[in-house]
Amino acid sequence: MNLVVRPAGDDDAQLIADLTRASWAGTVTVTSSGHRETAQRVAEQLRDGGAFILLLDDAPVGSVRWAPHEFEPDVWEIRRMGVLPQYRGGNLSQHLLEAVIHQGLASGVQELRLAVRDDQPRLLDLYAAYEFELADELEYSHANALEPPPRVMRRVLRH
Repeated sequence: MNLVVRPAGDDDAQLIADLTRASWAGTVTVTSSGHRETAQRVAEQLRDGGAFILLLDDAPVGSVRWAPHEFEPDVWEIRRMGVLPQYRGGNLSQHLLEAVIHQGLASGVQELRLAVRDDQPRLLDLYAAYEFELADELEYSHANALEPPPRVMRRVLRH
């Protein structure tokens, strides 16, 4: 099994949109905007931040994105991490998360943040294992007003 995490480029926007929709199908509630992901939206987010694509034996099986927080450029928000259903259970998402953490450290950002949907409580433990802590005082900047607000977690990279 050959596992590679590679940075995404502008030409990966459609692939990332497809991976996001396929990864979230049947897992994340249908009201999530991730189910309506478009290459145009991904391309816009790539211009502001970045993304990684997870390859297993050269086949794309997952992706993750990040972007600077709208009002705190020294804070990155991790967004839309997902692995295709047929590849779950092997802890593959940890490789995507670790890649963003390393990128954040190398870029000198102060903090990483992510949101955990109310219907995905098992993810709290996954992120806690990577030193993310609940930050109930924070609100997710891209919360869907039609759903319960997600819980924000943060990992401080430098003080």
